[in-house]
Amino acid sequence: MSTLVKNILRFILLILVQFFVLDRVHLSYLVTPYIYILFIFWMPFNFSRILQLVLAFLLGFSLDSFRHNPGFHASACVLIAYVRPFIINIMLPHEGADSNYEEPSLKSMGGFIPYMIYAGVLTLVHNAWLFFLEALQLGNYLDFIIKTLFSTLISLVLIVIAELLFSRKQKFRTNTV
Repeated sequence: MSTLVKNILRFILLILVQFFVLDRVHLSYLVTPYIYILFIFWMPFNFSRILQLVLAFLLGFSLDSFRHNPGFHASACVLIAYVRPFIINIMLPHEGADSNYEEPSLKSMGGFIPYMIYAGVLTLVHNAWLFFLEALQLGNYLDFIIKTLFSTLISLVLIVIAELLFSRKQKFRTNTV
């Protein structure tokens, strides 16, 4: 399957799962799981920075359109798409890892712990920014901290489950151009 088709299917599937399933799940008023951000996590290494930001905006805007929010998810997605290359450069210090694998995964990131740091930092940034924007409206900062931590924890559990269920078979490319 081509990269374009695969990413279009991911985009649509993750938005639909988020809106029709996970947005209906509230463990309490403080915890909302977010898995649609996996689209940003799984974007190929070779996507340009501008393309990553545009796709992240479209992802967040799509969810905002369903939820009738004024750009909260769009701004959070653009933020993590902007931070993502910096995290990848920190997590993949060895030369050529991003050119030898197509996209971030447990295998390409060097194991479970580095991938969880990558996913954890991006999920925390996403949730902190999203709930910070909500806290500015509501003014309750204790709820902001609790909501950010618990939603990040639940989201990470779902991300690990998705990563294990939908393992992406990636081969090590030795003849890269």
